[in-house]
Amino acid sequence: MLSKRAKYALKALMAIARDTSGQPLPSRIIAETENIPPKFLEAILRELTRSALLKSDRGINGGYSLRKSPEEIQVVEIMRIMDGPIAFIPCVSENFYEKCDECHDEVTCHIRKLFQELRQEMLEVFNQSLADLMAK
Repeated sequence: MLSKRAKYALKALMAIARDTSGQPLPSRIIAETENIPPKFLEAILRELTRSALLKSDRGINGGYSLRKSPEEIQVVEIMRIMDGPIAFIPCVSENFYEKCDECHDEVTCHIRKLFQELRQEMLEVFNQSLADLMAK
C-alpha cells in the first residue's frame, strides 16, 4: 500500500511542477491546494530537499522548486525516498537486499520467484516520470 508520506510527496511535487509563476512555491499554498496537513507536508518537503529533488528558498518570497525537470524525476525514486524498498520481501530487493533467515535455497524458493515477478511488474509502472504521471 502506498503510504500517505509517498502520496503527499507525489502530490506536492506535481503541484510544484504545475506552478508556472517562475517563483518558489510556498508550502502554505501546496498544503492548501493539495489538502495536506501543513506540519506533515513540511517534514515531507524537508526530506525531498535533503534528497536533492527540491530546492528550498527562505524569506518573504521563499518556497520550493524542483531541482530536476519533471521528466527526470521517476515515481520509483520518490517512493524509495519516502518508504524505502519497493519489494514486498527483502530477498527480492535490489537496493535493500536481505537474505530471509528461514530460507535454505533462494534459487528454488517459490515465494521468492512470485515476489520477484511482482517487483518487476511494479517497477515497469513506477519507472514512469513525474511528467508521465501528470499527463495521465
